[in-house]
Amino acid sequence: MEELIAKEELYQTIFKRKSIRKYQQQKLSVEELQKINDFLKEAEVIDPEIKFEAKIVDSDQVKSLIPIKAPHYLQFFSEEKGDYLLNAGFILQQLDLYLAANNLGSCWFGMAKPKKEIIADSELEYVITLVFGRAAEENIRDSIEDFDRKTLSEIKEGKDHYDLLEAARLAPSATNGQPWYFKVEADQIHLFQNEPNFIKKFFYEKMNRIDMGITLAHLWLAAVEHDYNFNFKKYSQAPAVVEGYNYLGTVEL
Repeated sequence: MEELIAKEELYQTIFKRKSIRKYQQQKLSVEELQKINDFLKEAEVIDPEIKFEAKIVDSDQVKSLIPIKAPHYLQFFSEEKGDYLLNAGFILQQLDLYLAANNLGSCWFGMAKPKKEIIADSELEYVITLVFGRAAEENIRDSIEDFDRKTLSEIKEGKDHYDLLEAARLAPSATNGQPWYFKVEADQIHLFQNEPNFIKKFFYEKMNRIDMGITLAHLWLAAVEHDYNFNFKKYSQAPAVVEGYNYLGTVEL
């Protein structure tokens, strides 16, 4: 299949995408929706052994206490094994960037749940919803200063790979929690996830692991853009320790 969008364009979109919560209500065309499905089939994955599927549904097939009124809701389902939450975030962030690059808006919707009939129609585990459509507000940022993110000095240790970690720094996350930390070496970047307290762990543990997949997608696109290799693996013994964080895995460059 011909590549629907260049990885370079996805990378460039990192620096201007924003979460959209106001949408025009007209639906996308059948052709546009098919391109979205085609893009997901060709998306890069962390673990090709984990099966997943996505269902694009209308608002009447979604449950949420805090609704976002949008024309389309993409519900992501996955095998519940291995790093499936990391894999989900990694895949869907590519779609998030694809939508923004095509002048569409999207937003991660952690409060949403599928209706019972949608869940029953899949053999896989429901993970997360991404809402999307044509934005009814400005759908790109004017500059990088518009991002409300931690500084690199707050989320990394080591002097190398500013070009990669600047992209990772700008990743979206649940309640803008930014649960990541990076220990950097010349040919490796070790990823760590914040260890929340009991209350936050109850509410955000699942979302934080998805968040780590999101920032990993940004890291991968930056590696491709700057001609690095990218191999994500998890050592059985953590190669480093960061107080308050759990070792998640290592990107070998």
